[in-house]
Amino acid sequence: MALAMALGGCSLPWARRSRPAPAAGWAANLSRQDPALSGDGRLLASVIERQGRATVLLQERSTGRVLPLRHLSRWQPHSSPSLSWRGRYLAVIVQRGARRQAVIEDRLTNRLLPLPLPGGREPVRLTLAPDGQRLALELVAAGRWRVEVFELGGVLEVDPPAGALLRTPAGARP
Repeated sequence: MALAMALGGCSLPWARRSRPAPAAGWAANLSRQDPALSGDGRLLASVIERQGRATVLLQERSTGRVLPLRHLSRWQPHSSPSLSWRGRYLAVIVQRGARRQAVIEDRLTNRLLPLPLPGGREPVRLTLAPDGQRLALELVAAGRWRVEVFELGGVLEVDPPAGALLRTPAGARP
């Protein structure tokens, strides 16, 4: 508590502010919220309002180039983006009809993975582990709030940091 009070409203001498990501074309004058950086800091996802709906914008920080998200335009609005280490995976909450749903877009294979939640649970917020192997969801059901962690190891490949080698488990074939 004391640390939060001490940090609130003051500049942080150890934190260096980088320049904002350049924005191209229609993205230049947008109001942004809910930012998420890839683990390597190369990509920035944020929620913007476009045509009256909240949508995720994914950009390269160095150039401002907007990267395509092929599957997410079908279901809007979007909230709570989260990126894996190199930005291969983008997890986000979408509106699908009257229900909210957590989905993960695999930008390498161009697949969308919806995460069905049993028992009337609705996602409120999420965060994806940098390696893409776990997803933490804040859920609400019947007025009760909870956090659950889902293992994605059998569903998604590891998104390792640049230069990291993938290790094959003992007994498995490469």
